[in-house]
Amino acid sequence: MLVGYSSSSEEEEEEDRRAGTGPKNSGSRECEAEEEDGNDGCPVRKRARTEEQVTKTRLPVPGCLLAMFPDEVDTQNDDSSLHGGRIRSFKHERGNWATYVYVPHPPEEEFVELLEELLSAARARGVVLTLQEEFHLSLSQTVVLRHHWIQPFTRSLRADLAHCKRFVCSARKLKVYCNAEKTRAPILSLSLHGPTPRTFLGMEVCSGHVQLLDLVRVVDRTMTEFHLDTFYKEPSFHVSLAWCVGDVTAQMKECVQELQRVVDEREDGPFLLRLDGAELRCRTGNKTFRFPLES
Repeated sequence: MLVGYSSSSEEEEEEDRRAGTGPKNSGSRECEAEEEDGNDGCPVRKRARTEEQVTKTRLPVPGCLLAMFPDEVDTQNDDSSLHGGRIRSFKHERGNWATYVYVPHPPEEEFVELLEELLSAARARGVVLTLQEEFHLSLSQTVVLRHHWIQPFTRSLRADLAHCKRFVCSARKLKVYCNAEKTRAPILSLSLHGPTPRTFLGMEVCSGHVQLLDLVRVVDRTMTEFHLDTFYKEPSFHVSLAWCVGDVTAQMKECVQELQRVVDEREDGPFLLRLDGAELRCRTGNKTFRFPLES
C-alpha cells in the first residue's frame, strides 16, 4: 500500500507539472525563464548589468603637466600681411630665441622731425616708407639661441665687455640697403625677415669706426664660443631709419640725393646723428640685457 501511494503521488506531480500547476524546479526552470525573457540570448539580470553603464568624463590635464612636455613647434601666425609683408627666414620653434647685440639710440625731437620730412620727401617721389619701430646700431647678426643658452651666453658677453670703454660715434650720410639674397647688408631686420626683399633707408656712421670694430671683435668672441655666426667682415655701420617691402633700390637711389639735401640743408645746419655708446644691449626673444661700458 505504501508503494502504491508513492506511485500515485509521483503520477499526480507529473500531471501537475504537465498542466503547469505543480511546484517548479528552483534551478533549471528559473534559468529557463530568464533565457526566455532575453531576446538576444543574454540572461535578463546579466543584460541589465550590461546596460547600466556609467558615463565616464575625461578630466582635463593640468596646465603644469602640459608645460613639462611642450610641443616642439610653437604655432604662431606667420601671415606676412600681419607683419608689414615681413617673413621669417628661419622657422619659429618654441625654445629658439632670436638674439642680437646693438647700440641703442633713443630718438630726440629733432631726429623725429627729420624723419617725418624724409618720409614726406620720399612719398613725393613715389616711395612709401615705414618708420622703424626702434633705432639702433647693430653689432651682431641675428642668431638663434636655445633657451638654456641664454644665461651662459649673456654671462660670457658681460665678462668680455667688462673692460670696454664707452664711446661716441656719429652718422650723417644716407644710404640705401636691401636684404635681397644677393646682398648681405648688416641690418637686424634682414636676418629676422627674409627671403621677401625689403629696402631700407639708413644713416651711415661717419666717425667712431675704430671703437665699433673693437666692440664687434669682443662680441664675435662670444658668438664663436657658442658656435654662432659672427658679424660681417666689412660691415657698413648704420642706423636704419625706414623701410618698405620689395627691392626698390634703384628707385630709392634716384631720390637719395634729394633726401640727403633734407639732412644737410636744415635751418640750424646739417643734421648729425650722435650715438652715445654708454651701453650695449642684447635682445633675445622678449628679454633685453644691458651691459654698461666703462666711463
